Amino acid sequence: MDRNEKEQLVSELKEAFAGAQAVIVVHQKGLSVNESQQLRRQMREAGARYRVAKNRLTKIALQGTAFEGISELFKDTTAIAYADDPVAPAKVASQYAKDNDKLTILGGAMPDKVMSLAEIEALAKLPSLDQLRGKIIGVIQAPATKLAGVTQAPAGQLARVFQAYATQSEAA
Repeated sequence: MDRNEKEQLVSELKEAFAGAQAVIVVHQKGLSVNESQQLRRQMREAGARYRVAKNRLTKIALQGTAFEGISELFKDTTAIAYADDPVAPAKVASQYAKDNDKLTILGGAMPDKVMSLAEIEALAKLPSLDQLRGKIIGVIQAPATKLAGVTQAPAGQLARVFQAYATQSEAA
């Protein structure tokens, strides 16, 4: 890597950190290419990004960002997962680490808050932003659905009464 490529990588990482709501740092020692690609695919599907970068360059990119507190985690073979949804990278990394012992979560951060492994696990158990949006829409729609049912019920009952009278009149 020449100097220009390094500078470009640092600026890309700074840009990624500026837009991220969560950064998870993992050890990926021993992951095969297929396993790494599978993890990247799962991250993309969840709306997160997974990237392997040189530790020294990542530490430089972290300087002056809200995630500067995690720079000491970058030792050995590390990678980062980040997203604008704070739950997505934690959820995918946590699930993948449970399924594959070659991936170890070291720690992470939200803007200006360094998180321990326990905090990341707790974050992974929360519903994602899309799931929360769905729940909110369901809660908002429920009263309208119930209101429509309540307003239609008297009309239906009235129609059944008329039908009963009509049936009774025909029988007589």
